[in-house]
Amino acid sequence: MTTSASTPIDWRARAAAARFDGRALIGGKRVAAQTGETFDRVSPIDGRVFAQAARGRAADIDAAVASARAAFADGRWAGKAPAARKRILMKFSELIQKHKDELALTETLDMGKPIQYSLSVDVGSTARTIAWYAEAIDKVYDEIAPTPASALALITREPMGVIGCIVPWNYPMIMAAWKLGPALATGNSVVLKPSEKSPLTALRLAELALEAGVPEGVFNVVPGFGHEAGEALALHMDVDAIGFTGSTRVGRRMMEYASRSNLKRVYNELGGKSAFLVFPDFDDLDRCAQTLAGSIFFNQGESCNAPSRLFVHESIADDFAKKLAAEAPKYQPGDPLDARTVMGALVDDTQLKTVLGYIGAGHEEGAKAIAGGRQARSESGGYYVEPTIFDGVRNDMKIAREEIFGPVLSIIRFKDEAEAIRMANDSSYGLQASVWSSHIDRAHRVARALQAGTVHVNQYDEDDITVPFGGVKQSGNGRDKSLHALEKYTELKTTWIRINA
Repeated sequence: MTTSASTPIDWRARAAAARFDGRALIGGKRVAAQTGETFDRVSPIDGRVFAQAARGRAADIDAAVASARAAFADGRWAGKAPAARKRILMKFSELIQKHKDELALTETLDMGKPIQYSLSVDVGSTARTIAWYAEAIDKVYDEIAPTPASALALITREPMGVIGCIVPWNYPMIMAAWKLGPALATGNSVVLKPSEKSPLTALRLAELALEAGVPEGVFNVVPGFGHEAGEALALHMDVDAIGFTGSTRVGRRMMEYASRSNLKRVYNELGGKSAFLVFPDFDDLDRCAQTLAGSIFFNQGESCNAPSRLFVHESIADDFAKKLAAEAPKYQPGDPLDARTVMGALVDDTQLKTVLGYIGAGHEEGAKAIAGGRQARSESGGYYVEPTIFDGVRNDMKIAREEIFGPVLSIIRFKDEAEAIRMANDSSYGLQASVWSSHIDRAHRVARALQAGTVHVNQYDEDDITVPFGGVKQSGNGRDKSLHALEKYTELKTTWIRINA
């Protein structure tokens, strides 16, 4: 039940009363892992166990894939008229919105993000994504080739079959929706393996899909660990494609698993070390600093597209660094279940140690922390780090080269445009970038020169479902969002018909 906007919600009380079903969902039924094993779900808010999830392994993946294949083969979903699939997915979107409080609370307990953002960003974006792809179902046409009059050549898109989706823990619902939307819209069956660090909303989404009318077996969810359930899904001989979002390290394994199995298509959306370039001609440095702080500290910095490398012209660097340092206190970590909190907890103790290790490396290599740099709220039992800004960073330092996945920003100074571009591109990643300049020629010139899947100009993250998301280089080859995502989950077929005079 959703509380009215005029009545504040006691999220702590709701969390204490909440109970979660962590069993897998296969063939339309909730089932325990075949071994009977479970694993603890520890909330990063306070380090306490709040649920159990099924520990899926290869046998559970086999069952889920078999269910998905049977559903695809008999046409219970793929064979439905596009308008029918559209109606069901629209209902699915409506149910997500109807259960927004439940889903938001689950997301916050599972991975630590502030409840206000679980509500306003994660649930809303998930519902909009499903609805957008539902609307697209009967808007995308096949083709007729320009052949001679003696032939008719049809170019059609057909669903691939069984799609394996493996999604990360930082945006569990959104990342799932980016893959579910186009995969289901085009008539495929899906086996989703959520991260073991945040599996619970995926399981609830699958239940809501069933309630909306998605047939049993079309959408299956198997929680479990990456080296067990994830590997089994990626190696499975009856999976036609893998949509993966995660680290570059695991993305390499996805490619390897494809070569070891059935040469399934692999769409990797991987890590990032996004560059944020500020030139001295930009006329509103206050807005620029506010945008950068809001972007790097949003979601505790646990975003693959986080602008973690600031390149700022040396003539304005001191002033801009002061503006950034003044923004950092606004993002001090708080209780994620407090509706006023803007930065929550890191996902688990492992990630906390990883981020603190990078902060230590920054100090060791000679960078200067002008904000943060310490663990926070340790008395809570949860996993919190202060918003951290390092100045005096060189582009060859560890904190400038490697993806930290935490609220840590590196300030790197440049002398001229050519140096800024060279250093920004001197990275193994190429997910996103941002250019801040009041000169249109420079903005276009630098945007064209940057090696990134998305380049923002005088803003950051102002995009929506209509544009593709993905990167170049070791940020992967996957493109989520937009109509282009439909291409990932369909096969092109040519039908050549001879016409006799």
